Amino acid sequence: MTAEYLSAAPLITLPHGFFTRRGGVSRGGFAALNCSLSSQDEPQSVATNRARAMRALGLPEAALSGAHQVHGAAVAMLTEPVPHTARPQADALVTRQPGLPLGIVTADCAPVLFADEAAGVVGAAHAGWRGAVAGVLEATLEAMEALGATRAGIAAVVGPCIRQDSYEVGADLRDAVLARDAADARFFREGKREGHWQFDLPGYCAARLKAAGAGRVGVLPMDTFTDPSRFFSHRRRTVNGEGPIGHQLSAIALPASP
Repeated sequence: MTAEYLSAAPLITLPHGFFTRRGGVSRGGFAALNCSLSSQDEPQSVATNRARAMRALGLPEAALSGAHQVHGAAVAMLTEPVPHTARPQADALVTRQPGLPLGIVTADCAPVLFADEAAGVVGAAHAGWRGAVAGVLEATLEAMEALGATRAGIAAVVGPCIRQDSYEVGADLRDAVLARDAADARFFREGKREGHWQFDLPGYCAARLKAAGAGRVGVLPMDTFTDPSRFFSHRRRTVNGEGPIGHQLSAIALPASP
């Protein structure tokens, strides 16, 4: 079975994909297209899944490079493939190297793919609420600019993540968001329980990108929490008392040179 992925109109001319959990070989809670190198899944299964994802995009299987994600704002600039044993500690990756796929993994956090095709620069970011508040999206734009991109020329797409109806949060998260900018109260609405709120993570990410000057910003509408057949979800696992789960991959690359 082919690894299933979603594409986005602003990035359609470049090899990219927001992968679902369908089309892999992993079993149990990791079924089927688990692409997390840090999971408790069988390493060979993860390697097979990541290779299937690259084949689906027509990209070199061994070139996929990722990061050791830490919910921060660090960005790594890559000029060549990075082996999984030497992944940089970062939550975003950028490159201007053709044929070098950048990948991040998520299971409710927002995957964001970036491209300035005219400048020949792409990026990928993992934006959980902590990273988004800390500025990982703006840091990715800055890193792309350092490689020759322009803000107005950058298209950025927020992929499948947990949506507002599913994302009930406490005062600690709300306070951290509002401490940066009180106007961001617009991304919260009253929660189902007293002292809780529903947080619009994709809307927040899109607004931060627009405010930072990204030329085109898109948001895919899927909710990872409510669609267990297509997406892994940490929140769903917690609510249902499930065991270990996998992570879906999102990846982008510049076309390989002829």
